[in-house]
Amino acid sequence: MDDLIRAPATPRVHVRGGGRFPVHRIYCVGRNFADHAREMGAAVPASREARGRPVFFTKPADAVVVGHEVPYPSATSDLHHEVELVVAVGTDAPHGVLAVEDASALVFGYGVGLDLTRRDLQAEAKAKGLPWDIAKGFDASAPVGELVPAAAIDDAALATLELSLTVNGGLRQRAPLSQLIWNVPEILHELSRLYRLRAGDLVFMGTPAGVAALSPGDHCVAMLGEVARMECRITPAHV
Repeated sequence: MDDLIRAPATPRVHVRGGGRFPVHRIYCVGRNFADHAREMGAAVPASREARGRPVFFTKPADAVVVGHEVPYPSATSDLHHEVELVVAVGTDAPHGVLAVEDASALVFGYGVGLDLTRRDLQAEAKAKGLPWDIAKGFDASAPVGELVPAAAIDDAALATLELSLTVNGGLRQRAPLSQLIWNVPEILHELSRLYRLRAGDLVFMGTPAGVAALSPGDHCVAMLGEVARMECRITPAHV
């Protein structure tokens, strides 16, 4: 049967060395750096054993932005940046819960991106005990740079890298990935309890402290050590 409508094209992220990565879903991890959890007023686990389960939320695949211009979103006057490690899944996970020791085999590559957040809408929803999807899953809320194939970065090397963000040349966020509460294999394991991970999935791994407001005209540079980079400019809202 012929399609009845013209569906949007699948979002694709550039891969270093050539080719593009088609995006299936975007999973995000909340409160995965203790310092950010504290600045948001959340409890911080006292030990690895006390971590409980990670906090997850999602963004639509077409929230991805691969260009340099990111429009300031509607319905907010308090847009915040959250710089994050981005993990690209390149292989479908088997049915059932994925073992931690098997998780790295699913990883296609790594990058760096921003989990943009309408903080005023999030705060309003939290105060009322309501879901805060509209604060996270809006259009153009997931700028991401090119992906670096995982073959170039093993797990040990990844843990030594530093995540950072500058805005208009001033440092806003910086932390080593060794400070993640849940590392990449652990997060993939925990996600597999709730979803079947698929090739094309992106996982935004959480942000360190220093989240703050962005304004139209701001220039952002996100870095994952010297391995990956993402650069964008916040443009005025679309009319």
